[in-house]
Amino acid sequence: MSAQGSYSEMTNEELLRKYKETNDLSMKQELVMRYVYIVKSIALQMRDVYLSFAQVDDMVNDGVLAIMSALDKFDFEKNVKFETYVSKRIRGMIIDLARRQDWIPRSVRKSAKEIDNATMELYNELGRYPTAEETAEYLHVSVNKYHEALGKTNLFNVLSLDMVLEETMENKKSVQLPSNNQQEQPEAHLLEQELHGRLVEALHSLKENEQMVVSLYYVEELNMKEIAKVLEVSEPRISQIHANALRKMRLYLKEDLVG
Repeated sequence: MSAQGSYSEMTNEELLRKYKETNDLSMKQELVMRYVYIVKSIALQMRDVYLSFAQVDDMVNDGVLAIMSALDKFDFEKNVKFETYVSKRIRGMIIDLARRQDWIPRSVRKSAKEIDNATMELYNELGRYPTAEETAEYLHVSVNKYHEALGKTNLFNVLSLDMVLEETMENKKSVQLPSNNQQEQPEAHLLEQELHGRLVEALHSLKENEQMVVSLYYVEELNMKEIAKVLEVSEPRISQIHANALRKMRLYLKEDLVG
């Protein structure tokens, strides 16, 4: 019986624990094959966000490397499921790749900045987030043109939100007391809790349909087409809601960071 055949009766967790004990290469290969579906799922899901994305096959190739690295670095003592751990790493890998490739056209960056400025000006004036009609009027464009521009800024908002979170973490970490012992430095855990709390607050600041789209996309991991079916609206409309929600969350967190 082949090594792979003998693994068929083992669960993923059992096989992973055995691999961590032995570092057996055949076990690692089997685990990669079992978990590669996560890469495909995330690559397909996140491709909906980007305007000009790499081929799914390219994502899978890089994702396999991410899985192999995650298998070696994963720690059962952290009390986190491997699927959750590796999913986060793969999402980070795709975002990093997007940054390196700089897929965002200059025109989209300019449009995103104009929308951000308009939103902040109107927010300060009205004391609330402006409607699409109000923002479109401020920008002297039709509502349809505004929604079209908003949809194109999805990638910009994803990357910008990611960078704001990183900046928040780095700024908070800079005031921590130095320590080589994680048990002696509870600041890291408190920081993570604080950031999670700010994300929850940012999410709650959104409209109900925006909260729903963000939840279905990031928690339930549905793609835009699937969310459109659930909410019974068009796929472009879901893309617009998603872009608007991310922009609001980014501005909410950035305002907190500056303050």
